[in-house]
Amino acid sequence: MRRNFIRFLFSFLVLLIAGACIAKERIQPNVIIIITDDQGYGDLGFTGNPHVKTPAIDAFAKESIRFNQFYVSPVCAPTRASLMTGRYSLRTGITDTYNGGAIMAPGEITIAEMLKNAGYKTGLFGKWHLGDNYPSRPNDQGFDESLYHLAGGMGQVGDFTTYFKRDSSYFDPVLWHNGKQETYQGYCSDIFADNALKFIEKNKESPFFCYLSFNAPHTPLQVPDKYYQIYKNIDPSTGFEDDDRPFVNMSKKDKEDARKVYAMVTNIDDNLKKLFEKLDQLKIADNTIVIFMTDNGPQQIRYIAGMRGRKGNVYRGGVRVPFFMRYPKLTKKDIDIETTAAHIDILPTLAELCNVNLPNDRIIDGKNMLPAIKGKDVNWEDRPLFFYWTRKYPELYNNIALQKGKYRLIGKTDYNAPINNFELFNFNEDPYEQKNLVEKEKEVAIKLKNLLDNHYQELIQSENLINSPLIIIGSQHENPIVLNRNDASGERGIWNQQEVYGKWKVHIKQGIYNVKFKFIEPVKANGRMFLETSPIINQMVNNTKNTDIIEMKNVQLPEMKGDLLSYYMIGRKSIFPFWVELEKID
Repeated sequence: MRRNFIRFLFSFLVLLIAGACIAKERIQPNVIIIITDDQGYGDLGFTGNPHVKTPAIDAFAKESIRFNQFYVSPVCAPTRASLMTGRYSLRTGITDTYNGGAIMAPGEITIAEMLKNAGYKTGLFGKWHLGDNYPSRPNDQGFDESLYHLAGGMGQVGDFTTYFKRDSSYFDPVLWHNGKQETYQGYCSDIFADNALKFIEKNKESPFFCYLSFNAPHTPLQVPDKYYQIYKNIDPSTGFEDDDRPFVNMSKKDKEDARKVYAMVTNIDDNLKKLFEKLDQLKIADNTIVIFMTDNGPQQIRYIAGMRGRKGNVYRGGVRVPFFMRYPKLTKKDIDIETTAAHIDILPTLAELCNVNLPNDRIIDGKNMLPAIKGKDVNWEDRPLFFYWTRKYPELYNNIALQKGKYRLIGKTDYNAPINNFELFNFNEDPYEQKNLVEKEKEVAIKLKNLLDNHYQELIQSENLINSPLIIIGSQHENPIVLNRNDASGERGIWNQQEVYGKWKVHIKQGIYNVKFKFIEPVKANGRMFLETSPIINQMVNNTKNTDIIEMKNVQLPEMKGDLLSYYMIGRKSIFPFWVELEKID
């Protein structure tokens, strides 16, 4: 009898321990990151905008942990690379929003990969903008499910499935579901949100990571008419007469753009209301970390809480954004935190909250925000934050900044400029960056410039910057493959020009290929089509009619790492294709 009792007790303890382990696994928090595109700090009712209607986000903000000094990069892809990896974007190979500079190195470890390795289900819905081809697509970088558009925006040249739709590119689009083209009905923000909700419901029993990355309110400014009607009669420049904050004059076009942006933001707000309600219905809100943020300042002129600068600019208006985080199991209180934080801090914070290991084989630039949330003295005011953006690559002292403590040093000058040509602001006393202190506090400026120089020199020597990520052609993971304009480099600012020099940085697997070239407009007959792959040049005469598609079949391509060039010569004109499709057939 005693022996049976001991066996029973032992079995009971084993089950109890196993149950405790299962329970511990079940309380691992879900994670939802919501990021909007080109929605500035001032595009919320919560941040003082009297015109835009965002009741769901405002209510969410009021019950959240609010980092009131939160910073990102001045433009889309660098912000997203830093968010996903906890590293400055230059370390990841991301330098730009196009020009071939928006391809993240496949060796980077994303939040999705980090959480997937810990048993999470992972999904992306919306904008990716870190590489459109293998091995840099979202489904190559840790996402179990992905529904996204190509390039930096729908209707842009890189997103070739929506580009020719022009003024209706946000409606009934062809999107990419797990790397394959699929047609969808409706408005893009509704499509992304609805599919995110399906993913959440499907995975409610296990921990999940949902990255809901709206492409709105990025241009082109398209929105369902019922939302536009809410704003069609407002004057977005009014309501600030008694405000002592700087406000830039708005043109007629600025005002119309603001109406459309506010309409797009209200549509997002309606979709987020559905998301918050879904979490309550599924009874998982308490155990779900929800983050809301935006990727940079506004592209157009409108209210931005008095700050200087917009998207693309290293002044605060270009890089300071709202950041709200709700996690009831951590705290049910709403908290204002003035500690400076940034996009690079999100990955290490999630690693701590989700009890997963950080990558230990690389530099993680971000810091865990949890001590600041718990009110501990983190001494973050002394850490420097580096900002830059110029087209294609960083340019020394041109639109570059370093922030440390209460000071911001801004460089918008020549590579060899003296310190007097810089701007120094104390943003605690001068949040609108109107009073340049460089002459008055020159020693501070010189110290910050030395730090800026150190950051710049280190980052431009990053391995993924020196050896740019390559698109792999001929892989079983993506065959056929389409090379688009967003990932083409060559002439600075290459976009939708026809007579322009362009190329793609690739790794070609040796084999026989069928190659198709698509042009923005039909090219004239009797020209020559060229395909250059290192020392091998294939060319053929197009002696048929004018056409926007030319095909080369059974092309033998070598194993190669380097530049793929393609162009159509007609007379003295060299015309660059809109896209190139390569299919390995042997």
